[in-house]
Amino acid sequence: IGGALYPESLIRVHIDFLSRNILGSPHSVGNSSSLSTRCAKEARAAVLSFFNASPDEYTVIFTPNATGGLKLVGESYPFTEGSTYMLPCDAHDSVHGIREFAMRNGARVSYIPSPPTGGVDLTTAHRMLFRYQPNSPGAASSLFVLTAQSNITNAKCPLSILRYASALGYHTLLDAAALAPTSTISLTDYPVDAMVVSFYKMMGFPTGLGALIEKKSFLRQLYRPWFSGGNVEVVQVPGEVVTLSSELHEQFEDGTINYLSLMAVSDGLRFLSAYMPFLPLRLSCLMHYLIAALSELRHENSDTSVVRILSSKPTRRLKTVGAQSDVGSVISLIFLTPSGSMLPNSFVSYAASRMCISLRTGCMGNPGGTAALLGIEDAMLQLYDGVTLEDLERAVGHENGVVRLSFGLASNFQDAWNVLRFARTIGQEEERMGLWAGWLATL
Repeated sequence: IGGALYPESLIRVHIDFLSRNILGSPHSVGNSSSLSTRCAKEARAAVLSFFNASPDEYTVIFTPNATGGLKLVGESYPFTEGSTYMLPCDAHDSVHGIREFAMRNGARVSYIPSPPTGGVDLTTAHRMLFRYQPNSPGAASSLFVLTAQSNITNAKCPLSILRYASALGYHTLLDAAALAPTSTISLTDYPVDAMVVSFYKMMGFPTGLGALIEKKSFLRQLYRPWFSGGNVEVVQVPGEVVTLSSELHEQFEDGTINYLSLMAVSDGLRFLSAYMPFLPLRLSCLMHYLIAALSELRHENSDTSVVRILSSKPTRRLKTVGAQSDVGSVISLIFLTPSGSMLPNSFVSYAASRMCISLRTGCMGNPGGTAALLGIEDAMLQLYDGVTLEDLERAVGHENGVVRLSFGLASNFQDAWNVLRFARTIGQEEERMGLWAGWLATL
């Protein structure tokens, strides 16, 4: 459902650490504060090591989540008239939200359209990047954001496009929130200016903690629109003088960081590192099995498929440790009635819960990817100020969004089998109608 299942061992180790130590605010002095500072330093080093990022070139800013990191870049980036903010349609709301900062400062917002199965078409992306390239004397700063892996269409975007954008003069920001939990990312191979991740998506714990991994040279070009506790060394009151912290990462960490959870970041990344070489191979097996099995299901009283898979499917089955899949480990689909129409996602979610299965339904905070999968781009273009979700669903004739199945670190064959067993139940008339009656009673 979007977050990894946290390992019991990670929780035990962290609770044991907290029970044996006292931590204090890293903005203070004393033994407890020194321990927190040491934990923060170790966690930053662990993050840089995990993503193969040089500590001489990169630093780590702890954020509430990936969204917090994207907001930090958006609000601080030097957008002006003549700037371009370029992004894919298939991206999270938090990536789209940066356009508000761009437009407020007179920048151009340019969208790379999504193919029907999501992601970006490389030729189209190259053409658009070239068209608005800022690589000329006196050109305004321009930002290109890439969604490494879509959280709904399952498409992986080729990271090589980041090198192309950088060569044209763009600053590059990588949203790796969906890619990092199951794929290896090396910032030595793809030296983006900044990248965001959320740790709960990677290890399941801790929540409320993410990271913005950023080049120090890029950070120096950003300007915060305000300052707060933790950002500063000296503040003149009353007056206008302020001296920011000498530590670059502290200039972007507002208030007190989540210091009680930082040891869990270090331990969790060590845990994930042990499994990461084998994880894509195992997930490839699960993906191929479930996609094939779901595709064969038919309603008992008709030859209609029970589900329609909309997201990108893997083109090959991995056979060696260390190999990387061409797509993610997400299956986005809709359930169908015997006549072939779409069953309401809210019914599917209710029915799954009756079998103790948690499903994520909706657009997953990715309206562009959803529109591509469902073929409702024209309806998206007709939206107006003040439009509601109900308005949109009336226009397209069904609930907006899909059903998403996500495989991750803790997924096993039993999980895939449980989903398949549930889908077979939907294909059985008597079982489905009984669940339908129960769902109607909840409305």
